[in-house]
Amino acid sequence: MYWLILAFLSAALLGCYDSFKKQALKDNAVIPVLFLNTLFSSLIFLPFIVLSSNSNVLDGSIFHVASGGWYAHKYIVLKSLIVLSSWLLGYFGMKHLPLTIVGPINATRPVMVLVGALLVFGERLNGWQWLGVLLAVASFLLLSQSGKKEGIDFKHNRWIWMIVASAVMGAISGLYDKYLMAPVSDGGLGLDRMMVQSWYNIYQTFMMLAMLVLLWWPKHHETTPFRWVWSIIGVSVFLSTADFMYFYSLSLPDAMISIVSMIRRGSVVVSFLFGALFFHEKNLKAKAVDLALVLLGMIFLAIGSA
Repeated sequence: MYWLILAFLSAALLGCYDSFKKQALKDNAVIPVLFLNTLFSSLIFLPFIVLSSNSNVLDGSIFHVASGGWYAHKYIVLKSLIVLSSWLLGYFGMKHLPLTIVGPINATRPVMVLVGALLVFGERLNGWQWLGVLLAVASFLLLSQSGKKEGIDFKHNRWIWMIVASAVMGAISGLYDKYLMAPVSDGGLGLDRMMVQSWYNIYQTFMMLAMLVLLWWPKHHETTPFRWVWSIIGVSVFLSTADFMYFYSLSLPDAMISIVSMIRRGSVVVSFLFGALFFHEKNLKAKAVDLALVLLGMIFLAIGSA
């Protein structure tokens, strides 16, 4: 059950990541912040790539990065595009919305993963899982009512739609992770987890650099200015550590992607507390009920997936 402990640790760190991200984006330019986040994450993993390819220091350790040709890397490039799309949408949405609304929406990702598994992999949902799906839908509808009290119309608010689209892309990424790292005997590619995590960060850095130079810089005087805040480094550290534990847990025997994905979305509890205590967000009682429904739905999904 070591993979379960790692999943819970990943969830706690992911909650800190969301909270630091909210702080970093406050009155700040989104594209430079995201570029720096990908850059610092790449710098964290670059030593592991160099040591793994030029020495035997990391051989046999959990930090060893396997080598591979274009056959493997083309799939990692695709993952980078999927994750970066999710991040771009999520960063813009989070900048303009309360953390206590963004968190519960993101927490519905396991439901999207299950629906994706139903549509893509032909899996069938049982009664517990359907109950979890219905609770997630109910929580979303209630959350929209809570949002109206703060002047946020879910139907016509583009930032809400960005967060929803980000969650959808995140769910696609989760399904894709299953395909990338599942053994070949189970229909997957069997890629090394450290190879995936290390290189997708590096590819994202180059993609964000292109966006920074081509899209943001020519018009940076007309948009929100960029300012340096130390929470930007915290975003990269917490995300890299959370993802490392996530990928490591998936690589262990008997680890279940559905359970890990649901536990990981428990990060909403941490981010919700940050939103209440540090950002002093409003309408917390109603949002707490919405959050409780999301968590109850996740419990039913876990029971149904066990």
